[in-house]
Amino acid sequence: MNVRGRLIPAAAVTAVTALGIGTLSACSGDSAAAANTGKFDVVASFYPMAFLAEQIGGGHVHVTTLTSPGQEPHDLEIGPRQIATLEESDAVLYLKNLQPSVDDAVAQSSLRTKIEAASLTTLEDHGNEVGGHAAAHDADEGGESAGKDPHIWLDPVRYAQVAEGVGKAFEKADPDHAAAYRKNTTDLVRKLNDLDRQFRAGLAGSKKKVFITTHAAFGYLAERYGLTEEAINGLDPESEPSAARVKDLEKMAEADGVTTVFYETLVSDKTARTVAGDAGLKTDVLDPIEGITDKSRGKDYFSVQQANLRALQQALGAK
Repeated sequence: MNVRGRLIPAAAVTAVTALGIGTLSACSGDSAAAANTGKFDVVASFYPMAFLAEQIGGGHVHVTTLTSPGQEPHDLEIGPRQIATLEESDAVLYLKNLQPSVDDAVAQSSLRTKIEAASLTTLEDHGNEVGGHAAAHDADEGGESAGKDPHIWLDPVRYAQVAEGVGKAFEKADPDHAAAYRKNTTDLVRKLNDLDRQFRAGLAGSKKKVFITTHAAFGYLAERYGLTEEAINGLDPESEPSAARVKDLEKMAEADGVTTVFYETLVSDKTARTVAGDAGLKTDVLDPIEGITDKSRGKDYFSVQQANLRALQQALGAK
């Protein structure tokens, strides 16, 4: 669609030419075919943003994802062809402070419609422990200091707030299809509200309230449903826990009757299995839905979230 009718900046053209027409950065998605499709062309930073764009845009949008399926989003480095694609698209939908290279590319871009998801809801400061667990046995030694947590999509309520903001942005940027975007947004928000009710009902009778994850991605979910997340690593899934932190988790697991250490599909499960083995616990998947692959327990956001709910119910002894 290319409603802006702009040219690619010279620097981006030079970079693409130097790269070569048949070469694509190892970190790229399908960005080579993103722009000038005759639709409203949207570049999404990673899967949760792409899912929103697809659900809200329907048949009126063409969505390209900067992060390839199976790639850990935090590790993304933007390539020259992706920068060129960004410049030639109609809008970008991204989540600030999750992918620094995306933040830099968007900041330098002259793209008119920049939709920053975190600005459409509220962010909280989260560290290794989220949810108010304050038992005396948990000294939180070696814990990570709190920082702004970007994992808003794992809370259906916050994700719905973002969806509403994205819908309004699409209406403004592509007014010819505003009615369709409005209807699709309403439908998506209704589904997210239904998912919220499923989590509330499904976790209401939990015998336990504490769960352990490798990556501190589930803080918003824990707060929403009266649980406590204890993370081995912090907000960065690649960080290494201290020996004091691991020891503290083992004590906490015994005191709170924790049965399971959760890991995710896009990051190695080595740390989870080591901690679980030392503490005599099981392991299972709790998916932060940063990308959908053949290892995912579902084909889209909703089905994976429902799998997450079942995993939590089993680990927490929910009725």
